Amino acid sequence: MTEPTRRQTVPLTCHGHSRPVTHLSFSPLEKEESYYMISSCKDGNPMLRDGQTGDWIGTFLGHKGATWQARLSPDASTAATSSADFSAKIWDTHTGELLYVLQHGHIVRAIAYPYDNSGLLATGGYEKKLRIFDLADQRPATSTAGTTPEPVTIDASKAFEIGEGVHKDIIKFIVWARDPNVIITAAGDTLRWFDLPSRRCVREAKLEGEIKSCELVSLAPSYSAPTDIGGGLPVLAVAAGKTAYFWGGSRAEDELKRITLPHGIASVGLDLKGRKFVVGEEPGTWARVYTWDEGKEIDVHKGHHGPIWSIAFSPDGNLYATGSEDGTIKMWKNCDGYYGLWPKKQHPYTQTAGVLKDITNQGFASPNVPDLLSFQVPATSAVDPNSDLLLSYSPNKFDRPLSPVRLRRDANKASPLRFEIDVESPSDTSSDLLLSYSPNKYDKPLSPVRLRLHTKPTSNLR
Repeated sequence: MTEPTRRQTVPLTCHGHSRPVTHLSFSPLEKEESYYMISSCKDGNPMLRDGQTGDWIGTFLGHKGATWQARLSPDASTAATSSADFSAKIWDTHTGELLYVLQHGHIVRAIAYPYDNSGLLATGGYEKKLRIFDLADQRPATSTAGTTPEPVTIDASKAFEIGEGVHKDIIKFIVWARDPNVIITAAGDTLRWFDLPSRRCVREAKLEGEIKSCELVSLAPSYSAPTDIGGGLPVLAVAAGKTAYFWGGSRAEDELKRITLPHGIASVGLDLKGRKFVVGEEPGTWARVYTWDEGKEIDVHKGHHGPIWSIAFSPDGNLYATGSEDGTIKMWKNCDGYYGLWPKKQHPYTQTAGVLKDITNQGFASPNVPDLLSFQVPATSAVDPNSDLLLSYSPNKFDRPLSPVRLRRDANKASPLRFEIDVESPSDTSSDLLLSYSPNKYDKPLSPVRLRLHTKPTSNLR
């Protein structure tokens, strides 16, 4: 069994919200391994982002109160949000248009899509009612050129109520099990499992404290395996009091484990493949990482300035995100190698990503920032004498690099190819140098080595 890995990587911070982040979730895996992240916030403006980089894609404008949850449909074509303005709204993720308004009689706290993309949607909140809306037969009007269609408004009385009179507390979380006939709610300190065909509550579990977090954790089919926690099926992860609870199976009814920690838990996320779980401590602002098998703390993530209310793992398991009272989202790398905006390795002065092994850095001999950076490629048989080196300067780590300078090896020289870059001033800490090896001058270069400077280089190459 592989020991869970402690990872020392700098998180990506996503700004944009102006008040506490209440919830975040990822879409399933899309084509070309892409996916999305959506967040809700007390500022009333849910945001859609690129799931790998955190780059902002769009904001859904229209709520008149705090948004408590936001989720993406199984095909990521729509987004559903629940709000303090007594409504749930469904949005087109491609255009940002509002498609449906589900009007309720009180604050809507929870919302959920089924896995089978059947057109159903579940809501719950201060009315203490679990409702199922069938949107399949209520299509919004098609927009014409220059016009925006009016959203379809559906009153809560048109929905199906499940488990009438069962809930005595505010419904704060709703989870649809992998079995589309099973839906789970979290209200107060109690989890309830409902059978949709009969509309009855078939099971209850009273936990040790108010439920602060309740999510179904899953990996994309191409990434899941029978050796994962849960045996390749989604796992229900719940935080209540000082205990993290986990249920598995197609109906999320089989208790796998409960782990009591020395501190309160505001949120919990589960790494199915890496066999560890992450919690937001309460009270506190840190995220703590524990092993699944032993419950041993292996890492602490610092950086937030408020409690962490939501933790979600990406559909490939390669990162997880934390949403905080401080209004920010942080994305934490959970894999080896290059991923998203993270390079492969980190060094006090360099960060490297790629496959080049013949390039040696001659410029960082002292702990001080050098005045001259010097690099060379050894004159070995591993380097094709007809090959090229590409050097490009990126003004900012998020910008596309400028057109590269191509440095051609001289096949008649036995000495290494060298080039140097003058360092102008230690002012730009975000600059990159990309060094790429091309097997042949006509071939596409291999993945570049990224050299992160802590100074601002000029383009003066010698």
